[in-house]
Amino acid sequence: MKIWNFIYSKLKNDIEVVLMIVIDSKGSSPGQIGSKMSVAHDGELNGTLGGGLLEFESVELAKKQFSKRNYVLNITQDHNSTNLNKPKEIVKTGSQQIAFYLFDKTYMPLIEAISKAKTGRLTFSQQGLLFNRESDIKSQYESKLINENNWSFTEKIGYSNFLYIFGGGHISVELSYIFRRLGFYISVFDDRQKSQNSFKQNNYANSKKIINYKKASKYLPDGNNVYVVIMTYEHKNDKKVLRQLLEKDVRYLGMMGSKSTVENIFSKLIKKGYSTKDLDKVDAPIGLNINSKTAGEIAISIAAKIIKVKNSEN
Repeated sequence: MKIWNFIYSKLKNDIEVVLMIVIDSKGSSPGQIGSKMSVAHDGELNGTLGGGLLEFESVELAKKQFSKRNYVLNITQDHNSTNLNKPKEIVKTGSQQIAFYLFDKTYMPLIEAISKAKTGRLTFSQQGLLFNRESDIKSQYESKLINENNWSFTEKIGYSNFLYIFGGGHISVELSYIFRRLGFYISVFDDRQKSQNSFKQNNYANSKKIINYKKASKYLPDGNNVYVVIMTYEHKNDKKVLRQLLEKDVRYLGMMGSKSTVENIFSKLIKKGYSTKDLDKVDAPIGLNINSKTAGEIAISIAAKIIKVKNSEN
């Protein structure tokens, strides 16, 4: 959503912006479908279409829209390379179609709604841009290209992945910082009524709540895009939270603790009737073993493991 925030900030200052979006991409074209880049009238850029000469040429075309006043323009760009075996032969290696949209301050309500949306869908067409808060398309993108005057491109927007952190300590701040940059929606929970400084100062989480850990499960939905980290300030709280979340159907469930602490918690849960199969889905001790020492390093080890899980096949 960063690019929409950029556009909105410019429009607030009465600076027009041209948005470029790749609505179709074939071959080895550098800009993948859905890639976006904005050019503000003050010269500032945001986003990328894949870099290289094609991006440079697209930016130059975008700058011309401020004087042409074409609010929607669909341009096909070819990406060529030289055949190394036949230096004089130019080979077409890919192509992409880019839609250009010019936004002025009259678009502020629309852009603000998009930038603040948790979920939704955007439909681009030769007629303009349509935003719907309902996200009912199955895939990330849906493209319909008949010709230059009859096309549409629909994109699912908002957050695709959700991180829930139980424990508001220093490591949760570092972890929130990493995953905010990765585009996750981050929720942090703690049970200390007198909030710690780390919890108060966590400006990276989208949501922060003081809860009763005995009711932790009510704050966690099921989902293949849900990732959970348990790192409370006391191991008895870790066990309390973990016990409730074992029945949840989530993509990743990890718990912080030394090997001996984890074994102790698992042993107590088994005595309560949980099976080793129930506990096998818990990543504990959490993260990848990279001999982490500092809060930042520990957060990186956890993030690396979650990214590995996210990018693996279901």
